[in-house]
Amino acid sequence: MTALSKVLIILALALSFEASSAETDVGIVLMHGKWSGPPAPPIQALATVLKAKGFKVITPPMPWSGKRMYDADYPAALSQIETAANALREKGAKRIIVAGHSFGANASIAYAASGRELDGVMAIAPGHTPDLQKFGASVARARQMIAAGKADEIAPFEDNNQGQDRTIKTTAKIYLSFFDPEGLGVMPKSAAAIPRPIPFLWVVGTQDRIFSRGESYVFNKVPQHESNKYLVVSGDHSNTPEVAASQIVEWIISLKY
Repeated sequence: MTALSKVLIILALALSFEASSAETDVGIVLMHGKWSGPPAPPIQALATVLKAKGFKVITPPMPWSGKRMYDADYPAALSQIETAANALREKGAKRIIVAGHSFGANASIAYAASGRELDGVMAIAPGHTPDLQKFGASVARARQMIAAGKADEIAPFEDNNQGQDRTIKTTAKIYLSFFDPEGLGVMPKSAAAIPRPIPFLWVVGTQDRIFSRGESYVFNKVPQHESNKYLVVSGDHSNTPEVAASQIVEWIISLKY
């Protein structure tokens, strides 16, 4: 798909939702995926559609972005989400939905599990699976460094994004916070830890790696709510936010916030 085609798709989607829509009191923290960052196409197209519908949207650059490359740990990332949510409240948002693409979806679930105040989660083409991927050697190195009193020392560690390997440089403490196979980055564990029922949307494309895991991997572990939805679209990991944009809007509207 050419850059011009992507622009035309974004404009068409936005126009289809009537740019003149009155602003709502729903605020959405929309996070990018691994090694990406605003205004990256996967979430920028969706953000454009959501704003056109009147939702208040903020797209913060997260620690896993291409520019930041793990400059803060996972607990700090959750605090950043909270700051973004509060910024939306200051702009008049009365309902907060925390959403994200790929690693951003992972963080949305972890944020809900933290017990912080929110009114919905949208996990779009979820990614980052330290419970499934083979980061064992790097995790062991990080643990050894922490045990040796070198938690804040920078070292090379392994990362992977949809099959693409990359060596990153960060501190042992930061690395372990994201890649611990029993830590905050484990979506099934976070889903099961969400303390109360809240509307939960899981969006996955049929060509996405995580599609084969089905509903049992994460979705069935979240607290049951009448508005929970497992949405399957014809897309891959990258384009699912654009492909599912209209259905995502429909789901938000169905909450009647």
